[in-house]
Amino acid sequence: MQKSKVYLLLGSDTGDKKKHIDDAADLVKNEIGEIITESSMYVSEAWGFDSDTVFFNKVIVVETDLNAFEILDITQKIEVRLGRTHKTIGKYQSRTIDIDILFYDDTIIETPRLTVPHPQIQNRRFTLLPLAEIASDFVHPVLHKSILLMLKECNDNSNVELAVC
Repeated sequence: MQKSKVYLLLGSDTGDKKKHIDDAADLVKNEIGEIITESSMYVSEAWGFDSDTVFFNKVIVVETDLNAFEILDITQKIEVRLGRTHKTIGKYQSRTIDIDILFYDDTIIETPRLTVPHPQIQNRRFTLLPLAEIASDFVHPVLHKSILLMLKECNDNSNVELAVC
């Protein structure tokens, strides 16, 4: 059976951000599948809300036998285990860890519980930069644009740079 590739964005803006992301990646590896590639760590200002802290973000690509809904269930449990106390409803806020499913192969899912590809990819430099580092030619299955083209067209001017860890 052929494994699927899932692209996950890991982000943190409270506590030991690098450790939260490293711990999340370890749990993903143990519970979802092998990490076949990962981006560098990036630092960015908060997106969608005001915050005094910066975010650390990285993208990982995982090979898995699980379906997207199983992955969603596991990533939400990982978030809770790593100290996330609430999910965003309406307004974004700080969190120890956030795990977003960006892509699941080139599958399109639109349900009240899960939307894949993630609906904000094209609007977020903090997502596009690490994606472009490891998958610049990947084509968004809804927008039919490469990650690199979406990055070039992105209107988000927020500061995103490589983290010094």
